[in-house]
Amino acid sequence: MANMSYCRFENTYHDLKDCYEALNEADSLESLEQTVNEYEKKFIQKLVELCKDIVDEFGDALHEDSKND
Repeated sequence: MANMSYCRFENTYHDLKDCYEALNEADSLESLEQTVNEYEKKFIQKLVELCKDIVDEFGDALHEDSKND
């Protein structure tokens, strides 16, 4: 089910934080990938790459916004 637009980022934040904690609890990406099925494995790497893209594209803009507060 898709997130409603008014809470999309809040809901996604909590889900992403859960994924982040799972990554931190694992010794490495390889050990985490050993505990999930083949379908899920490809999404671990996709998630990490998407997070990098978000930081690359929006990280500086967010940093600039916080300077103005």
